[in-house]
Amino acid sequence: MATIPELLDRKRGGGRLSRDDLEALVGGYVRGEVPDYQVAAWLMAVCCQGMDRQELADLTELMAGSGRQLDLGAIGRPVVDKHSTGGVGDKLSLIVVPLVAALGVGVAKLSGRGLGFTGGTLDKLESFKGFTVDLEPERFMQQIASVGAAIAGQTPDLAPADGKLYALRDVTGTVGSIPLIASSVMSKKLAGGAPAIVLDVKQGRGAFMHDLADARALAAEMIGIGQAAGRRVTAFVTDMDRPLGRCVGNALEVREAIEVLRGEPSDARLVALATTVAAEMLQLGGVAASEEEARGRVADALRSGIAIEKLREIVKAQGGDPAPLDDPGLLPTAPVLVDVPAITRGYVEDVEPMAIALTANRLGAGRARKGDPIDHAVGLEILRTSGDVVQAGSVLSRIHARTEVQAAEAIKAVLSAFTIGDTRPEPRTIVLNRVSTED
Repeated sequence: MATIPELLDRKRGGGRLSRDDLEALVGGYVRGEVPDYQVAAWLMAVCCQGMDRQELADLTELMAGSGRQLDLGAIGRPVVDKHSTGGVGDKLSLIVVPLVAALGVGVAKLSGRGLGFTGGTLDKLESFKGFTVDLEPERFMQQIASVGAAIAGQTPDLAPADGKLYALRDVTGTVGSIPLIASSVMSKKLAGGAPAIVLDVKQGRGAFMHDLADARALAAEMIGIGQAAGRRVTAFVTDMDRPLGRCVGNALEVREAIEVLRGEPSDARLVALATTVAAEMLQLGGVAASEEEARGRVADALRSGIAIEKLREIVKAQGGDPAPLDDPGLLPTAPVLVDVPAITRGYVEDVEPMAIALTANRLGAGRARKGDPIDHAVGLEILRTSGDVVQAGSVLSRIHARTEVQAAEAIKAVLSAFTIGDTRPEPRTIVLNRVSTED
């Protein structure tokens, strides 16, 4: 058996590590037998040299197997998981999870909290008074069996190797490595136990992956991991060059999701992506034989109201007050509302997502460090988007703030996010690429 320095030399030189090699290195790190400085050297070598498909599959399965792995086989219904790499205004899980569950496919959703410019599904759901995201595995699985879906935080005993490695990546400049991102995401998906997974890989200025080629490469790597593990996986690369939907901020995004689930007029791109992801989940879950059938069932569910009723069941099952589903005004509400008017006429040529996200965070909607408190009530509404015609004085955005001072400070930043000119931009499709283990 090679020593750890020999493994590091091999990887630094572009060689591959076997499953036994990776177990000695990563497993040894989890057990406290390998120091963090040696693992940091390996992480940097992976950043520079990459990993081949088998090596990456072995690493991910070892990470998934470092803790408890859920068995969803006894739930009694097909189960599909859904994951997004995160982006500005991404409230898709709030829509897709109850929608798919209402149509007969169980959803086992392990979610995270917001950090930096991305919002977290768990934070958004805590806009419902009393909602708990801390579910023990047995309760998590029981709720999927009885209600059809559960949305909870990852427990410490699921893929603990990922938690340790991520903390080290965060301080060693290795977060951006595509193989390491893929193994991090998929180790949690494999440990979560769902036999089928739909991935939403965000690409653009409002996502972690700015480059389309990198986003496609990440999607392909995760598909390869799923294939090696015997899971059915579909990955969509989706546009995040502008915010998704018209609200950024926790309770505001919940309100927008409620509008979609009620079948009310909503942002077309958000509805299109929700329909695409939900239809894929229905097909992987075996309750729709074709994309056409799946899309038809999704449209019917949004018209009929069964999806909003399923969200009511989920909220009640996890201890939350579902009253805002009937009256969204009961969600946390900011005391100061300020409209931001356009200063010229023309077409909205662009809405820069990072300016929107960072402004919402400065209002208190996000956190800079794990554990920071957030204000569920604050955020931004985007009332004009790319392609819209505006006049001088047309309201571009509405600021929801805790104080007048915060609102005043946000106005200039919000205005800087909007580009207004003489040319109507060409519409950009929301789904840029699709790849599947079924292809």
